[in-house]
Amino acid sequence: MSKNKENQDLQEEKIMPIGGQAVIEGVMMRSPDRIATAVRRMSGEVVLKIQEYQSLIQRRKWLNIPIIRGAVTLIEVMILGIRHLNFSADIAMKDAEIIDQQKKKEKKSKKKSKKKEGMSPLSTFLTVTVALAIGIGLFFAFPLFVTTKLFNIEKDAFAFNLVAGSIRIILFLVYIYLISLMKDIKRLFRYHGAEHKTIFVFEAALPMNVDNARAQGRLHPRCGTSFLVMVMLVSLIFFSILDSFIIMFHGNINLLIRLLTHIPLVPIVAGISYEAIKASAKNPDHPVVRFFIAPGLALQRITTQEPDDSMLEVAIIALKAARNEEYEHLMPQPAGEADVSSQSAA
Repeated sequence: MSKNKENQDLQEEKIMPIGGQAVIEGVMMRSPDRIATAVRRMSGEVVLKIQEYQSLIQRRKWLNIPIIRGAVTLIEVMILGIRHLNFSADIAMKDAEIIDQQKKKEKKSKKKSKKKEGMSPLSTFLTVTVALAIGIGLFFAFPLFVTTKLFNIEKDAFAFNLVAGSIRIILFLVYIYLISLMKDIKRLFRYHGAEHKTIFVFEAALPMNVDNARAQGRLHPRCGTSFLVMVMLVSLIFFSILDSFIIMFHGNINLLIRLLTHIPLVPIVAGISYEAIKASAKNPDHPVVRFFIAPGLALQRITTQEPDDSMLEVAIIALKAARNEEYEHLMPQPAGEADVSSQSAA
């Protein structure tokens, strides 16, 4: 019985959800009860922010139902992502101020040093709201408008959504390509690669070190990039079915009706996409699963790039801290006085 229990524990450990995100000069890692963000400073020091955390669906079991949990998780991940991205931006600002002070010692700027760090809950809420509004407006409402105005296919549900979905995907690809040309984004994508490689080491139950991480691939099927691609594919099918029912029972459909029915149901599409990604993790080698995750993996060739060893080191520190493992021996210290070693938040 003890052996069965041991096997069960090993299986639970293997599938324990570990997620992450690249931030400015660092990586955020998330386990079921802790979030850790490690950021490398200009001095070489790694600054660590640790946050004890339980998701809303862990705290409210009635939300942990298929589709609904995906929509809730999406909002939570966006809020957490912005907060930890802001933490890394604060660290980058400190380094920028040091450079500025070194260049202009005779003109020290006190205004910058008084800049308030972090974001208030209201600021975070407003940032997430604006980001969602822009994303939904650009990638959902705009394709509907263009398809309605340029193509006379309003009454053909599948053809309309195929064209609108194609416009949506083209816009997304152009957006990803354009930002990938930016120098800072290129480094962000390298940290994204470090995040994936480190998670692969964990999932393979290998010793967590730079050598093992370096040997891993950087394309992960449960990446946020793959999730966004899945949302676009699911939306094409979902809204084609929805429009068909509207035409069947209402006899008419136009841009206003589509906006009033499509936009409010975007969270449901996200929830379905979340379940699809979650299901694909259980049988990744199935031909159908491989077919549906292939577009997301292909796009990750842009959104992830090969990291160097220092980036892998940062990702490993973040993952170990998120799992409450020993990480202090991995923390490099600068020649001078350390600034911040860790922070905790409730």
